Amino acid sequence: MVKQSIFGRIATLAKANINAMLDQAEDPQKMLDQMVRDYSNSIAEAESAVAQTIGNLRMLQEDYNEDRENARNWGNKALAASKKADEYRSSGDVPDAEKFDNLAKVAIQRQITAENEAKGAEPTIASQTEIVEKLKTGLNQMKGKLNELTSKRDELIARSRTAAAQAQVHDAMKSIDFMDPTSEVGRFEEKIRREEARVLGQAELANSSLDAQFESLEDLGEQSEIEARLAALKSGGSGAEAPSAIEQGADSPKY
Repeated sequence: MVKQSIFGRIATLAKANINAMLDQAEDPQKMLDQMVRDYSNSIAEAESAVAQTIGNLRMLQEDYNEDRENARNWGNKALAASKKADEYRSSGDVPDAEKFDNLAKVAIQRQITAENEAKGAEPTIASQTEIVEKLKTGLNQMKGKLNELTSKRDELIARSRTAAAQAQVHDAMKSIDFMDPTSEVGRFEEKIRREEARVLGQAELANSSLDAQFESLEDLGEQSEIEARLAALKSGGSGAEAPSAIEQGADSPKY
């Protein structure tokens, strides 16, 4: 029963659909690591059980061979005793002849016992041999599944790491887009343009104020000329022509 249950577990593990299990796993890497450990432990346990089963089979085979050898030996002894009885009977020694016939009968009985034991062990040996072969096959299938599982785990881990690296690159690109240095430069340029516009505005405002001052000076000069000509008219008479500023300048004494 123990050997049968071990074989059943080996067959179940050997037939496990790894791809289907991975599709349903939330964390395939952790699940694969655990599966590798479980398979390795099961294989170690199965190897021990198979080795024990093989050892038991070899003991049965040794007993079987020993029974067959004993049957041959007892057969030879029965034959020797029977011949010896025939010799004594030929010489007229009936008591010794019967004695050796009885020994031949004992040997034949033991020969039959050994033959029966050997014959009775044959079905068990055949059954155990079949079980051992199935256990070996199941164990080899388990080892094949373990290799498949290990390769699948390594492939999945590599893919997971690649995906993680790609995600990091994607996140980095997103952060670069969020803090685009060119956009920062653009904002700084816009700030400088506003400052330049403010300076230009101040300069234009200053120039406008200076022009107004010059215009006020010109208006003041013109008013002074008017006042001067009015004074000249008053001093020269009503009919006299008021001298122009140029003429006044010509009449002015030179020093």
